[in-house]
Amino acid sequence: MRKPDAASEARLEAIRRNATEATVEGHGGSYYGLPLLKPTTWTWEVPAYFFVGGAAGAAAVIGFAGRISGADSRLVREARWIAAIGGALSAPLLIADLGRPERFLNMLRVFKPKSPMSVGAWTLVAFGASSAIATLPMEDRRSRLSGQAGLPVLHWVSDSAGAASALTGLVMMTYTGVLLGVTVIPVWTKHAGILPIHFAASSLGSAAALLELRGHRQLAVRRIATTAAVIETVMDAAIEQPNVTARIGSAFAGPIPLALQLLFGRSRKARQAAAVSALLGSLLTRIAWVEAGS
Repeated sequence: MRKPDAASEARLEAIRRNATEATVEGHGGSYYGLPLLKPTTWTWEVPAYFFVGGAAGAAAVIGFAGRISGADSRLVREARWIAAIGGALSAPLLIADLGRPERFLNMLRVFKPKSPMSVGAWTLVAFGASSAIATLPMEDRRSRLSGQAGLPVLHWVSDSAGAASALTGLVMMTYTGVLLGVTVIPVWTKHAGILPIHFAASSLGSAAALLELRGHRQLAVRRIATTAAVIETVMDAAIEQPNVTARIGSAFAGPIPLALQLLFGRSRKARQAAAVSALLGSLLTRIAWVEAGS
């Protein structure tokens, strides 16, 4: 059989290349009608879980910090309750996305330290349990002065659980950013190093906002909210936002509450508006990043 000459080979190669390009263009960046990357199938419960779990984890950290620094006992109690409620809501949100409860239980059969999903599932269980126990009555200064300190063991259990809740709360604040970063989705992988910090700052802002809306005017709460807004503002300028929702979310989480706190911080209504803005920005941020990879 006679071998094709160089001109014939060049024509055949041109035909193959044109056919491949036409196939890719005709299917919106696919190969022979198949997508190059399998799209994610996450539902609305995922960004809701990211938001609720992150805020709850940050509230646990604030509650623990307040406890060891001698802050107002009401602030500590309400921070612990926010953590406990958030922990209780997080599990149903995650299970709803998985579709069946047994899928969540299967993730608990083996602990895989190198798997963010496995670490997240185990952390969620530990966080939910410790946060619930931390809501047990704790000893405060007023009860000691009145001679009604109660059971020392109960207070020790409550504080120990509060410490465990804060430790696992740190993971709740950050691991969802790690989870996105280890995927093959380009927009997530590109920001793998910054997403955990981004989500942690957003979570702190959300927790401080919830406490502000509950009527806590402590300077420490305002400083936490301001710090979170500063970090979010810096990231808004540094990160290439993936979509319009992300840009809107970053504005509500960073520049808007920061301006309200710095310019009108003495106004209760301004602080409440800043708190609402921070919560909205945190939620939109989670929605935007999940949407960007879908």
